Amino acid sequence: MTVATVAAADLGAASGRVMLARVGRDLLDLTEVHRFANEPVQLGLTLYWDVLALYRGVLAGLREAGRAARAAGGPERGLDGIGIDSWAVDYGLLDASGALIGNPVCYRDRRTEGVPERVHARLGAERLYEVTGVQQLPFNTIYQVAAAHGTPAAAAARRLLLIPDLLAYWLTGQQGAELTNASTTGLLDAGTGAWSAELATAVGLAPGALPPLWRPGDLIGTLTPDAAARTGLDATVPVLAVGSHDTASAVVGVPAEGERFAYISCGTWSLVGLELDAPVRTAASHRAGFTNEAGVDGTVRYLRNVMGLWLLQECLRGWQEQGEPAELGELLAAAAREPGFVSLVDPDDAAFLPPGDMPGRIAAFCRRTGQPVPASRPALVRCILESLALAHARAVEQAQELAGRSVEVVHVVGGGARNELLCRLTADACGLPVVAGPVEATALGNALVQARALGTLHGTLTDLRALLRAHTAPRVHLPGTDRSGWDAARRRLSGVPSLP
Repeated sequence: MTVATVAAADLGAASGRVMLARVGRDLLDLTEVHRFANEPVQLGLTLYWDVLALYRGVLAGLREAGRAARAAGGPERGLDGIGIDSWAVDYGLLDASGALIGNPVCYRDRRTEGVPERVHARLGAERLYEVTGVQQLPFNTIYQVAAAHGTPAAAAARRLLLIPDLLAYWLTGQQGAELTNASTTGLLDAGTGAWSAELATAVGLAPGALPPLWRPGDLIGTLTPDAAARTGLDATVPVLAVGSHDTASAVVGVPAEGERFAYISCGTWSLVGLELDAPVRTAASHRAGFTNEAGVDGTVRYLRNVMGLWLLQECLRGWQEQGEPAELGELLAAAAREPGFVSLVDPDDAAFLPPGDMPGRIAAFCRRTGQPVPASRPALVRCILESLALAHARAVEQAQELAGRSVEVVHVVGGGARNELLCRLTADACGLPVVAGPVEATALGNALVQARALGTLHGTLTDLRALLRAHTAPRVHLPGTDRSGWDAARRRLSGVPSLP
């Protein structure tokens, strides 16, 4: 086919959307057809995802995508392909009949408190990193599984499916795990690219609980009769494996030229790193908190998770709930006028991970570290964005040192690319040009991998990115020449105990 008409279902930690893409050798068009909320639900002491509502949103989005595609003269069956990506680490459990056992638990739930230490005492943190190469974050799948061991749900479970794979299963009836997302779990051997039986057994997973692996571009299956009826699509429409970890798709959507670039996939989280050919599993990499996750075409996403715009999002949500909402554009404009480097926080401090009173937590951090508490909302936003820019710069510098590769430019993609103040501050903090955009890098990467799997596109990531550059217009932010303020800010934070 000369043009592939595909749907990219992109699920984030705050919302989901389905994008309709038309892709050809000289064509790259992307339209949002449906958006829906994704908010965890607190029930008792546990924080859950409403995964059935997510599935309903995906079905509605696919129905709208098919209608829009047919109205534009697209394929009679509605779509040429469907790809799903989402956040990482969370999962659903299936019983012996293939039914879901309860709602998946949200990674921000507190059930893993103290669990990494127990797992490390048994397996050894260094050994775990040697096998998986994964940053040891408290919400990694391996720790969630260990926390759930011994519960009735875990005892009844016969299969574990990560979130995008669970939705693909409901669409197709096929069970599997896409590699880029599987690599985030802490259960995959980074050397062999296969599940680690040793680690799975150690945290109590039953034999066969981890499904067969798919790679980006693989055919997962075609729509079940039920999914076809609910979406109005033909049952022959294929569901294709893409980079189902949203960062893997976002990195495909980085319009880079050559290899001397760093990327920041910036949204609720900032994923900051390099694209490499092989993992870096040294002791220094482990101490610095870097992860080696599988990318598309056998690449390695060597990166560090930084808390990202979550701090700002939680402030905005809290003010909204208090009946005192803030308009983000006005707030950012006011923050740009605030004096710099008054107060700084470590975005990765564990206090900032759960939902709740974010302004209060930032104030407590400032008091604990002997800094002024931000006196206004613009001052608070300035504090958050300068702190995040410093965390971006630290991760970019460490990645270069640990991987032995220098970079000439930093690409910021995702929702954070819209935030001009953050992008400008990041350029200043890194001392490198920042290329901001595309905002929809994840959906674009999802669609490009589908189009190549369908035979519409050919070639490597270099070829896919050339098409991106021809059809996107990112904004370039050049760094300022005076780095004294940033150097002083870095020195101020270097003594904060929570920094790695």
